[in-house]
Parts: sequence; C-alpha cells; structure tokens
Amino acid sequence: MARYIFITGGVVSSLGKGLMAASLAALLQARGYRVRIRKFDPYLNVDPGTMSPYQHGEVYVTDDGAETDLDLGHYERFTGVSARQSDNITSGRIYQTIIQRERRGDYLGATVQVIPHVTDAIKSFAQAETDDLDFVLCEIGGTVGDIESLPFIEAIRQLRNDLGRGNSVSIHVTLVPYIAAAGELKTKPTQHSVRELAALGVTPDVLVCRCEHPLPSSERAKIALFCNVPTAAVIPALDAPSIYAVPLQYHGEGLDREVLRAFGIDPGLESPDLSRWSDIVDRLTNPEGEVTVGVVGKYVGLQDAYKSLNEALIHGGIANRVRVKIRWIDAELFENDDSDVAAALEPCDAILVPGAFGERGAEGKIASVRFAREREIPYFGICFGMQMACVEGARNVAGIEAASSTEFGATEEPVVGLITEWMSASGLEKREADGDLGGTMRLGAYPATLAGNSVVASIYGAPEISERHRHRYEVNTGYRDTLEQGGLVFSGMSPDGMLPEIVERPDHPWFVGVQFHPELKSKPFDPHPLFASFIAAAVRQSRLV
Repeated sequence: MARYIFITGGVVSSLGKGLMAASLAALLQARGYRVRIRKFDPYLNVDPGTMSPYQHGEVYVTDDGAETDLDLGHYERFTGVSARQSDNITSGRIYQTIIQRERRGDYLGATVQVIPHVTDAIKSFAQAETDDLDFVLCEIGGTVGDIESLPFIEAIRQLRNDLGRGNSVSIHVTLVPYIAAAGELKTKPTQHSVRELAALGVTPDVLVCRCEHPLPSSERAKIALFCNVPTAAVIPALDAPSIYAVPLQYHGEGLDREVLRAFGIDPGLESPDLSRWSDIVDRLTNPEGEVTVGVVGKYVGLQDAYKSLNEALIHGGIANRVRVKIRWIDAELFENDDSDVAAALEPCDAILVPGAFGERGAEGKIASVRFAREREIPYFGICFGMQMACVEGARNVAGIEAASSTEFGATEEPVVGLITEWMSASGLEKREADGDLGGTMRLGAYPATLAGNSVVASIYGAPEISERHRHRYEVNTGYRDTLEQGGLVFSGMSPDGMLPEIVERPDHPWFVGVQFHPELKSKPFDPHPLFASFIAAAVRQSRLV
C-alpha cells in the first residue's frame, strides 16, 4: 500500500510548497522509491484553463489532455514522472461532479453535504491509481486558515485516520520572518500557524521553515518545543541560487531522512545518489559562455505565465553549458514602429515567440518574425509563434498582404483558422465556434510525422514524435504550396496529413515553428532536443557578432 505525505502551507502564500514537494519526491526517487505528486486546488474553477495567465500563471497540460496547475510542471521536471489528469483536482471539479451525481439521483434522496460527500470525493481522488507507488505526495493549495481549503484539511484528517498509524506524514511549510529593526528571526507566526492546523485535527510531523537568514539552533529548538516536533524535523529552507539546487539543499538539511523517520523507516547511513543534480548545478554555476534570448510575448509582466518556457530555455543552456539570459519583450511595444523592433531585438542572439491567445500583440510578433528572418537570427515560434511565422511568410514573402488569422476576426486570407474537428485517440473530436472555452481546445499529446530530410528530423533523430498541444486554431493547409514556394517548409504533419505541426526555413541558420508546446516536456536532466538545438544556434550566433 502506498504511503501518503500531505503538504500544507501557513502564514503566507507563495512559500514554495510545490518546489518543496518536487524536491522531496526527487530525493525519495534517488533512494529507489516510486513516487507521484498530486495537487489539490481550493478555487472554484473546474481547472485553470479559462483563467488569465496574470491571475494564475501558465496552464500546464498533461499527456492525457488535462489543463492543470503550473506546480505539476515542477513535479514533472524534478521527477520525470508524467503527470496525469488524476494528479490535479479543484474544488470546482469536485463540486461539479457531486452536483451532477445529485441531479442524476445517485445519492438516493440523501442530503448532500460537505461531510461526508465532498470530503469522500477528495479522499477518493487522493487514493486513485496508486497501487504501483511507494509514496504519494499531496500538496494542498492556499494557506491554512483560508475558508476554501477547509474541506481539504478535513479530508486529510479523515484520510490519516483511514490509512492508519505509520502510513501518512504531514509536512507544514511556514514562514520565519526576519525583523530588521530587531535583527531577529521571529518564530511566533510559525507557532500560530501550526496551532491553527492542529485545531483542525492535523498535527505536523515535519516543519519546513522558509527564512531569509540562517535559522539558529536555538530558534529551531524553540520551534520544535512549541510545535511538538523533534528539533531535527525543523528544516530550514533558505533561498537557493537556482531551483535545481533545492533538492541538494533540502537533503543537506535532512528533509528526506526526517520524512522517512516519521514513517518509521530507517534512512540508513548511505546518502542517495544525487550526482545528476550536482552536475546540473555545476553547469549552471560554471557556464562556459552566455547567450541572450529575446522572448516576444503578451504576458511578460508575469514570468509565471511562461514558467515552463523559462525553464526549458535554462535546460537548453544546461545542455550547451552556457548561461541563458532571457530578455522579456512586450510585443505591443513595437507594433507600429520598425525602429523599436531593431532596438529591442538587435542585442539578442536568438528570438522566441511563445503561445498566446487573441489579437493584442500579434503585429509586434509578426514584426519580430520578419526581423529574425531578414537578419538571419535564430527564430523559434511556439504555437501562436508558429502561426505568426506563417502569416509573416504569407505577407512579406508570398505577397499575400491581407494574410491573417480568423482568431482576429473575418479575413479574406485565413492563413490561420479555427479547427472544428480532428482525430484524437478516442476518435473524431468536434468543436463549435461559439461553444464553451474551457477544456475544448486540442489538448494533450498527439503524434506527428517528420519529413525525412528536414532540420527537425535531424534534431529529434526520429521520424515520428509525440508532443503536447493546447490550441484551437491551425495553419490552413490550403496555403501550403504558396508558403513552401516562399521557403517556409511544412516539415511535420499529423499522421493523416491534415494538420501542420512544424514549419521551418532550411535556408536560414535556425528557423523553426511548432504548433505544439515542447517546453512542457523539457527537464533539467533531459533537455528537450528543440531547446538544446535552439540554444546551440544562439551560441553560434553570439560568436558571429
């Protein structure tokens, strides 16, 4: 039977529960255990798919087509375990399921209540598909004391009793603030947070204390005394130079050892093999060069909107042992002035246009594509970035001045258009133009066939690939011949030949556009081949300047 680790947060939000969960899972993996991480989100949205990136950050898409919390990206990047739809649940999805059951009469006339119906649904979710695992880590979103998280805390309390002694551990992540005027770290917020959690029936076994200054042994002992945990189970968590140094840092503080001891498992005297994490940190700390990548985006005011993209570029740097400096550029800033384009992009060794929705910033992205094409600067277009590369090629190379996307409104030259049906693993998928927005895009992993003599085939080293999608517009294959005559080759297609997946310019130093999101599958110890190749091209470009 799988053992459970429940992770809660207190005092304030954004303490890094997700990063801690991912790091602990990586440490347990290094000890030979099989792990999976799950995220409980208390908000009432069914999933984050319809939420603004400024509200929630990026939407992380799984192979099976779930739109999930960005923390699942951390989980995958640190463990290499592919996330599934069953690894992220929201209050909205739970209530939606319960209400649907009530409408069908599944409860046989019973009064439907938070206890037991909502808490039972949460427990069922936590325990689903866990037969082949040693540890299941369950992160509770939000902060203890939030009204919306109370059903999840209650479900944890019940589940700990259901599982029996020794089969679950509670980790509470808190803040130990530093008061500059007093020159002291203050433990009282942690004490209050633990007391509030205990009042709800959940007593922590391990405390992870975020702090800006080293936590003295006297303060660790004080926290242990008032929070009823061993002193060794009070784990300091200081800021790290890189998120990929965090597993090493937590291991140094004894997190994995204390969690195993809390389960009654002897951690042994030998340390787990963390050599791959040491190598990653060494490559980040001791680079052999630096490149600048200009990311021309729509949501650059919040970098969490491009979290996986940011990390994938870093992974490309790890693969090439160079530091990647990302220059975030708002596409709207140079929509109408070519001189602004040059000023913003000339310092860049490569240019990337990421995914987005809507017309705002589109002309600035098209201008960026043109700059990269004409100046022969490495260009990488992802999803919307591929579509804008096709619009730019149609306008400025093929002479179709009115080329546009139906996403922006009616157009005489729909180089990009709404996809209304496609084949998935479950059969024919159909969508209506005025249908629901949530969960209705082409989502999840789909295969693609690569042209044998293409640049991307040489990058992947395989004739067929599988990548994750999240979009509802596609490049119109009716323009394929015209675009290819202008040098923009369709080098990757869906297996039925109906949907363009990749375009490239073979006569350019590095020019690739992809309809999918390769950043979602990149990992620090296994950088995505497209990002590794893109950064290698940026390195070559930097040496030309």
